[in-house]
Formats: sequence, structure tokens, C-alpha cells
Amino acid sequence: MKWRLQEGRGEAVYQIGVEDNGLLVGLAEEEMRASLKTLHRMAEKVGADITVLREREVDYDSDMPRKITEVLVRKVPDNQQFLDLRVAVLGNVDSGKSTLLGVLTQGELDNGRGRARLNLFRHLHEIQSGRTSSISFEILGFNSKGEVVNYSDSRTAEEICESSSKMITFIDLAGHHKYLHTTIFGLTSYCPDCALLLVSANTGIAGTTREHLGLALALKVPFFIVVSKVDLCAKTTVERTVRQLERVLKQPGCHKVPMLVTSEDDAVTAAQQFAQSPNVTPIFTLSSVSGESLDLLKVFLNILPPLTNSKEQEELMQQLTEFQVDEIYTVPEVGTVVGGTLSSGICREGDQLVVGPTDDGCFLELRVCSIQRNRSACRVLRAGQAATLALGDFDRALLRKGMVMVSPEMNPTICSVFEAEIVLLFHATTFRRGFQVTVHVGNVRQTAVVEKIHAKDKLRTGEKAVVRFRFLKHPEYLKVGAKLLFREGVTKGIGHVTDVQAITAGEAQANMGF
Repeated sequence: MKWRLQEGRGEAVYQIGVEDNGLLVGLAEEEMRASLKTLHRMAEKVGADITVLREREVDYDSDMPRKITEVLVRKVPDNQQFLDLRVAVLGNVDSGKSTLLGVLTQGELDNGRGRARLNLFRHLHEIQSGRTSSISFEILGFNSKGEVVNYSDSRTAEEICESSSKMITFIDLAGHHKYLHTTIFGLTSYCPDCALLLVSANTGIAGTTREHLGLALALKVPFFIVVSKVDLCAKTTVERTVRQLERVLKQPGCHKVPMLVTSEDDAVTAAQQFAQSPNVTPIFTLSSVSGESLDLLKVFLNILPPLTNSKEQEELMQQLTEFQVDEIYTVPEVGTVVGGTLSSGICREGDQLVVGPTDDGCFLELRVCSIQRNRSACRVLRAGQAATLALGDFDRALLRKGMVMVSPEMNPTICSVFEAEIVLLFHATTFRRGFQVTVHVGNVRQTAVVEKIHAKDKLRTGEKAVVRFRFLKHPEYLKVGAKLLFREGVTKGIGHVTDVQAITAGEAQANMGF
């Protein structure tokens, strides 16, 4: 059990009544009670709790009814680093993304006029228009028994973190087409484990829904779908929207297996299948006003295991420290604070790091004064975790989104020119040399010009090629193999970085005309 909990980063699902070869034999009631008691004692020894997920009767050659029971075993890991899953929330404008998150995290249903989402907005114009334009984060906790821990009992974020064994961090992204660049930045930069695509039952696949679906597919982010506002429409309308979604998911471009969740049993199966196969796409139908089927989504999120295994994370932790800068703030009495994700290594309070590249290609020394994760203090940050780092009196003007903070020993390479193997998803005319696009690679977002298309003069929609790009403003830190997404107006393309032409700070200054 100890090994299985370690592999599952603090949680594991046991099936009682199944033989080693997978044969469903089941246990009689007395035997089942004894088995659960034994499992409970084992769990107590390793400091874990058990929750019965579901029971099923099996037809086996005996007069006595026999059952199979699935049990979730969960503990707070020894290092107090709770299991953290990041879920990006996508969907068209007005499909109810912020409202659903408000209902989940505040524990109160919506009044039908958007009251639940008010706590999530960060700007006055968002409250006035009811539209999200920035990226906000909301947390939902589950304790070791699988019960929801949220703000409903006037808890603070610190209290939610303290009493949770598993945290779901929702990244609320903008649905309006005008803010598409913000949504792409959220998907490429914050490295979500999976995405929740919200579709309004009364409008179906409308507006930016297809675009968001395409982004998730292009970036290979596994996703599940929630059909909201089922209280507003007739049952036939909801069924029509679900059929429309199933048709889109089965298309050759998507190649997904839709799975409609209608009961708690379905939700448990969906969570396990979703983690094992990226092609399975669970579909939930719910309402944030009446609360219909909301519990099924909570069951799914509670059981959903981490999509990366502990071995991968340990390998990342043994590498040198690399932290992506996604947000920059100034906090009174704290100084400059940066938010982002630690992509490799370990970061501790008091660590000396270098940040860059600056406009002239240099890296500047700084010290990490303190670390906060999910709004509560934290001593150690491990690879794959998102956090905010306080940098004291470091000059905020020297920082920008897209920089990295790395160990001084890393000797990071920077480049102005790089090559990528791309697929042109859509372009109105021909894509040729001299064309300017906005390039997204991880947390880097900058305009680049196409310097050369290898072995071709021009590209049309659907064609592949290796292309050389040059950044227009300043050099960036890129890694070979990183996923790349570019856009300009209706032009869109995806690919990965194949070659980086490394330069020194002196060459960068010469290139930029310093």
C-alpha cells in the first residue's frame, strides 16, 4: 500500500473481490466487511483514510449475493505537499465558466444572474460587463475522506490548503475572441494537467468553442466537456447539444471517444478511463443554478488521479532549477513578486538565481525571499508546481512575462533566431518569407518574422515545413522540442522547436543595435 500510494502521489484505488488475473469473483457480505476492516487497519498504519467509491453485485455460481467494492485510499504525503491538479477552463463567452467555478469553490448555487462569479473577477470592467478578460485562479480542495473543502464555511485559502489532501486549481480563461491571446498564453504557459471545455446547452458549439477545442487538441491537453445551463432548456435541446458534441469528437481530426456521465458509477469509471486513455472524453450535463448533476463533476474531480507519474516528477526534480515568469506584481511591504511554474528542479527560500534574458540578452542575479503556493506560505517548491516568489526590492521594471529564473550553474542559452517544424492549420492566402506572426512557446509570446521556409517557396493550409523564425524585439530563452503555436489574424499554425541558434549577450546587444 505504501508503494502504491507513493506511485499515485498520495492516492490509490483498490478493487476488493477481483482476482489477480482480473476475474470478477466478488465476496460475500461477511468476507467483504472483514476485508474492508483489514484495509482500514492497513491505511491507518500509513496515515491514510479510505472511502468506498462504489459497490457492484456480480453473478457468480453461488446462492449468496457477492459484491465487488472499489475503495479510494488517500493520505496527505509525508512532506505535506498535497496532490495538486491544474485544470484550464475553456469555452465560448457567456457559456458560464466563471459562474460554474464560483459555484464549485464558494459552495453556493448561482441566482441565474451571475452572482456566483463576482468573487472571481479581478478588474472593475469585468464586474461591469460580466466578461473575463484576464487569467484568474480558483482552488477547490478535497480532504482525505473525499469531502469537498471550499469557501462555504467562510474559510480562507490558507485553511482550505491546510485541510485538503488534494487540490484542484482552476485556471479561468477568457472566452471572448478579443482575448484569445490571453487564453493561448494560459494554455501554453501554465502547463495545465487537463482542460474543462464548457458548452452552453442552449447555444451548442458556438463562437470560440471550436477554436478552444482546437487549441486543446493542438497542445495535446486532455480535456473533458461540461454542458451547462441545462435548467434553461428542454431535455430534447440538451440531447441535441450532446449529440452535436459527440459528432464533433468522433471526427477524424479529434478522434476521441465521448462518454456521457449520468450517474455516480459513470463518474468513477470516467475518472479512471480518462487517466488511462487520453482519447476518452467524459461529457457532463449540469446546471449552476439548480445544482443538477453538480455532484457528479465533484466525484469525477475527487477521483481523477495525477496524469504524470511520480517517476517523471522525480527525474525533473533532479535537474537544475528553472522557473517560468508568467505574472509580475508589486505588493506593499513585500516588494516585487513573480508568479509562474517551476518547470524543473527544486526552489527554496533564500536561493540565489539569475533571471533573464533582458532586452540586451543579459541575466541578472536575484534572491528568493519567500514562496507562496495557493496563497499560503511554503518553504520548498518542487518541479511542476505553480507558485509566487517574493524577490524583495528587485526592480520590477527589469522583469517581463516570458523570462526564466534559473540556477546560475545552468549557463542558459538565448536566441533571436530559431527553427521549427510546423503545420499550417489555416491561412487565407500563401504563407511565405517575410510574413510576421505572434509566436507562443511556453510562457514566451513575441512577434517573429519568417526568414526562410526550407525546401519550399510558400506554404498553403494543411502543409508541413521546417521554418526559420527571427524574433523582432529581444532574444528569448527557448529549448529544442518545445511546443510552438503561432497566429496572425486568421492565420494559425502549430509545431515544435527543432533548432536554436544560441547567441551570447554581446551578440544580442549587437543584433539589437545597442
